[in-house]
Amino acid sequence: MGYDLHITRKEYWSDEDGPTISLAEWLTFVANDPDIEPDLENAESENFVIVSHPKRWPLWWDPTGEIFTKNPDSAVVAKLVQIAQLLDARVLGDDEEIYGVDVSDPTICQRR
Repeated sequence: MGYDLHITRKEYWSDEDGPTISLAEWLTFVANDPDIEPDLENAESENFVIVSHPKRWPLWWDPTGEIFTKNPDSAVVAKLVQIAQLLDARVLGDDEEIYGVDVSDPTICQRR
């Protein structure tokens, strides 16, 4: 079974209310990050890939105001933590674990 990681500003990614990342903000961010490009195979405006990853890893903006991906490897987790820091957000797992709590290894998570 897979898992999702969420870049969010909410206390819990599943909260219905709370601070969000707008699509305009996300589009501005990716326009300035050379590691991220539009996903040409899934041309909706909210679909992107991490092109610096050998597998061109997908990232999706969700209308709930979050960016997420599925089943990330450690390189993707590190990139998500970097993105979250630049967006004044954080990376949460499906079970609300928090990633990026150890600056020496962003893949380490803290369980709530």
